Amino acid sequence: MEPVLTALSAGTSVDVLIAALFGSAFGLVFGAIPGLTFTMALALVLPITFALQPTAAIAMLLSTYIGGASGGTVAAILIGVPGTPSSAASVADGHALTRAGKASLTIATATIVSTLGGLFSLVIMLFAVNLLAQVALSFGPAEIFALVIFGMSTICGLAERSMVRGMIGGALGLMAMTIGQDPIDGVPRMTFGSVQLLQGIDLLVAMIGLFAIPQVVETLAGHRAGHQMKIDTSSIKVQLPTLRFLFSYRWNILRSSLLGTIVGAIPGTGGPIAAFLAYSQEKRLAKHPETWGKGDMGGVIAPETANNAVTGGAMIPMLGLGIPGDPATAIILGGFLIHGIQPGPLLFTERPDVIYTVYFLFALSYVLVTILQLLGVRLFVQALRVPHQILALIISVMCVVGSFSIRNSFFDVGAMIVIGFFGYVLQKCRIPLTPILLGLVLGPTMEREFRTAMIMSEGSLSIFSQSPTALVFFGFALLIVAFHVVGSIRSRSAGEARPA
Repeated sequence: MEPVLTALSAGTSVDVLIAALFGSAFGLVFGAIPGLTFTMALALVLPITFALQPTAAIAMLLSTYIGGASGGTVAAILIGVPGTPSSAASVADGHALTRAGKASLTIATATIVSTLGGLFSLVIMLFAVNLLAQVALSFGPAEIFALVIFGMSTICGLAERSMVRGMIGGALGLMAMTIGQDPIDGVPRMTFGSVQLLQGIDLLVAMIGLFAIPQVVETLAGHRAGHQMKIDTSSIKVQLPTLRFLFSYRWNILRSSLLGTIVGAIPGTGGPIAAFLAYSQEKRLAKHPETWGKGDMGGVIAPETANNAVTGGAMIPMLGLGIPGDPATAIILGGFLIHGIQPGPLLFTERPDVIYTVYFLFALSYVLVTILQLLGVRLFVQALRVPHQILALIISVMCVVGSFSIRNSFFDVGAMIVIGFFGYVLQKCRIPLTPILLGLVLGPTMEREFRTAMIMSEGSLSIFSQSPTALVFFGFALLIVAFHVVGSIRSRSAGEARPA
């Protein structure tokens, strides 16, 4: 009981609360601006924590991490441009709901379910940190490759009208991610002699280009033609979801929280994989899957719950084993070490007060982020009152600044513009953009883990058949593909049988 009281006392001091409030706001701003990720925010905050006492430093790092994970939702819902890769799965339904005049309700719902997902992962972290850390550590290259293949199978659910077009999109994403230097051999691939292309196509640059530029072009073209889409701003008001409304999505929230926590605990995965897996899973289980992608609240709740549950899941191997699962937790681990805190099994026995302090600050950060986002809903939705052509120009400037800031490269700005216009053409050809992004997100992990597995097995594919976990994921992937193929055939047969 004494460690718990010590954690409560340390976590409620004025300097800790100020540090947590600053980190929450800083993370939210960075998460909401396309191109500025919470990993970048953590890198900027880390030097500030050097002058703080350990508890305040941990509070600032955790709140920045959590604020950044939640902030990408705002841009995804309001302007259709994901602030972070993890919020990309929320764009289709979130922005469609905004166009239907439900921006306030959608942002508030996404904020609340994000908090529920994060707190669910905290509960799992409290009771199963050692067990899940050991399970996560048992995932080798074969298991992670199989998990990524399972994730790639969700392209079938993101393919919109045509599975073939969805597959084409996924293949284009996988092709684009091979540009640059080979990650293992260092051999140039598809660079055509260009030195700039050696650095490859950055995921954030591609994400900004694919989602922002087509929308900007559509908006400006619509304004020039005099028939741009109208949003009734007179109906904009602050609206919070009721308990009954949230309760109707209880199984969606529970399943997505569990999925996000498990995926987050596996090193090398992360929020985008969890978000897309949750979206595909819930769409498959929905009573009316045909409404997904057109403004279904379930299509926002699933990915937002999952990608925030990843935050607690990612802390599990970091706290339990001292192994960071992604760049963000690596920075947090560095902050811990700088202040003399060594995560790992011994920390639980020698310094239980630190563990309980981390748990308390994790929950406190989610509470602060939720309050800030809900208080900011009224301010957020005012952006919809700005004339669309002006908003399109503002988005363009943000995209240029965000693309340049990633690697301080004007080449990235040019790549973003080229990818954006290419995405616009693909949209006109009715090829969905989300599978392209999924290929870009999962492609590097899939290639790296496959080649690592091949090196370990000296070129034998038997390494995949010898792993029960890998076989399970391969089986799930086949079932999902078969499910969508059968559904597509039945839909086509029903369409042909319907009288003209």
